[in-house]
Amino acid sequence: MGTTPSVTAGRGGTSALPPGGDGQEEMPEALTPEELAAQWEEEKPPAAGPLANAASSLVVLAVGLGALALSVSMGLGTPEKPEPGLWPFLTSCVMVALAIFQLVWGRHNRDAEKFTRMSFAPLTGLATLAAMVALMPVIGFEIPSLILCIIWMKFLGSETWRSTLLISTIVVAAFYGIFVLALGTSIPHLF
Repeated sequence: MGTTPSVTAGRGGTSALPPGGDGQEEMPEALTPEELAAQWEEEKPPAAGPLANAASSLVVLAVGLGALALSVSMGLGTPEKPEPGLWPFLTSCVMVALAIFQLVWGRHNRDAEKFTRMSFAPLTGLATLAAMVALMPVIGFEIPSLILCIIWMKFLGSETWRSTLLISTIVVAAFYGIFVLALGTSIPHLF
């Protein structure tokens, strides 16, 4: 007679089966792909309408046009002698083209989700990234990068404090090792 092996469930590493039990009566039935698809369909957020699709496309278009203007002001140069604005210019062109495509042909997209409280997470990410860029010339990259990693992992990613602090420290140390020690770049740093 075979026994069912214990399976760990999630971050806590606790067993999905109670000690001493075989768990056969407590294990849920395996769902078919069709049943899983139906379950996911029920759980997903409501779909955004054409107005929300158009609004999000216009926001991307505005950001793309702003980035396009900034990249041109930085100078483009040529492919043989690129200036600082060349790659941001190319990226901005792609962004503008995709925004126009979404605005014209993607209005009836049914896969877009309605804006919810979690829709503000990218704005939080953008604001913290802008704060990091603003603080780097003043106090170096180490402290702002550490704070950025902590905010992104703990508050946007819902990681545990232990993994947040460990991985954030490793990331900043790795960036320091790569960009300051190994490559000798002119990135502002404290040490």
